[in-house]
Amino acid sequence: MFDEIKVFQHDAGLDFRGAIWTTWEKKNWPDIDFIHDKFSISKKDVLRGLHGDRKTWKLVTCVYGKIFQVVVDARPFSKTYLEWDSWYLDADNRKQILIPPNFANGFLCLSDECVYHYKLAYDGEYNDVDHQFTIKWNDPRLKIPWPINNPILYGRDK
Repeated sequence: MFDEIKVFQHDAGLDFRGAIWTTWEKKNWPDIDFIHDKFSISKKDVLRGLHGDRKTWKLVTCVYGKIFQVVVDARPFSKTYLEWDSWYLDADNRKQILIPPNFANGFLCLSDECVYHYKLAYDGEYNDVDHQFTIKWNDPRLKIPWPINNPILYGRDK
């Protein structure tokens, strides 16, 4: 939906032992200087987000389990302001989503447990919770069809 959002799907080496795939090589990202990685482990029905900031690029993927991923345009002067797109991410489809600054990011854990990987690029210091914006997960303006009605939420996501 958004030209600014990039979706990647990686090939994997699959055999009787399992799978192996590459999620990042510097040569494929000459214009983005990734400097920070984070992992999030969530239980089934946990919804994290929708969060964002004005300077961070995020390359996200689900390395274990399955999630419903949502990205919302949070640029007030954009023609697609508050429009969104969604994907299912898991270790089987190996999809990654590149989310630019000014977009909100959120996901719902659909499996018993999921491991979510963020690869971050930004100038200066990291914009942690105090410098991020939040859009309510069920904001009526968005009409996101989350595959759950009563997710498990943390304080700022309520």
